[in-house]
This record gives sequence, C-alpha cells and structure tokens, in this order.
Amino acid sequence: MKTLVVYSTATGNTRKVAEAIAAALPGAELHDVKTAPAPDAYDFVAMGFWVDKGGPNKEAADYMKTIRGKKVFTFFTLGANPDSMHARTCAEAAPKAYGEGTEQVAAFWCQGAIAPNLIEWMRKMPAGNPHAPTPEAEARWAEAAKHPDETDLQHAAQAAAEALAKAQA
Repeated sequence: MKTLVVYSTATGNTRKVAEAIAAALPGAELHDVKTAPAPDAYDFVAMGFWVDKGGPNKEAADYMKTIRGKKVFTFFTLGANPDSMHARTCAEAAPKAYGEGTEQVAAFWCQGAIAPNLIEWMRKMPAGNPHAPTPEAEARWAEAAKHPDETDLQHAAQAAAEALAKAQA
C-alpha cells in the first residue's frame, strides 16, 4: 500500500508528530503540505494539521479538499487539553474537510506548544475575554509547552500503524 504522510505546522509540533507517524508506516513518504504531491497516486494518507479556530489551518484544509476517495488517518495538535470539549469539536470537524468519498479510518490528537506570539497576543486581552490571561490559562499554556512529548509521539505512531492495518484489512 503506497502511503503518504502530509503535515502543516506553525511551531514544529505537528511536524514532530508527522515524523513519528512516518517512521511507523513502512515506506511512507513524508511531506510538508507546502510541497506535498497530489494524493492521487497514494492508497493511504496520514494528514496532520495544527488547529486554527476550531479546525484545520487554512493550508491543511485546502490540501484536505484534494484528498478524494482515499482511506485516511487524521492527526492534529492543539494548545488545549486533548480531553477538552474544544479538542472533541476539532476532531468532529476534521473529517468534513476532506474531499468526496474519503474515509477517515482513525484519528489522533495531542496537545502542542502554543506559538509565543499567540500567547503574547492573549496576554494583552482584557479581563473577561475568553482568551485573557488568568492563572488557569497560564497553567494551560505552560502545560501545552511540554507537548508533544515522547509519550505523545509513541501514541501517535501506534495509532497510525493500527489505522494502516485497518485500512489494509
């Protein structure tokens, strides 16, 4: 089965996850979305993105539309807790971004460090704004800075290998 791993990254988080996934999928080709080939010649695509406003970032979303009639494994990173409602909402949005006839076999997501410029922007928000700095927000940002960690990468690789096996069955 010819396998393609494509990722979009802003801070390097999603690239780290993509590299772990590609290493777990025999013969997989790894490409940044900016230079990724058309997905037509591949049987299985692992597609990764960073979350922007509750879904795939624009570059990833544009590429995802070109994936049609394929079996895919979706992975993404986000600054929020991976067990949060926000993460679940993002997970529900992802399969809708693909082109017609695409089957998401499985998905994986984990927390990732938030871009420093975004944290600085949030720190300027007035009290009461949902993105304003609070002790809880600062704690979330600090926790996000620790990810993806080695455990996240191992779980991503395992999930991708299981998705490929399921796609081949």
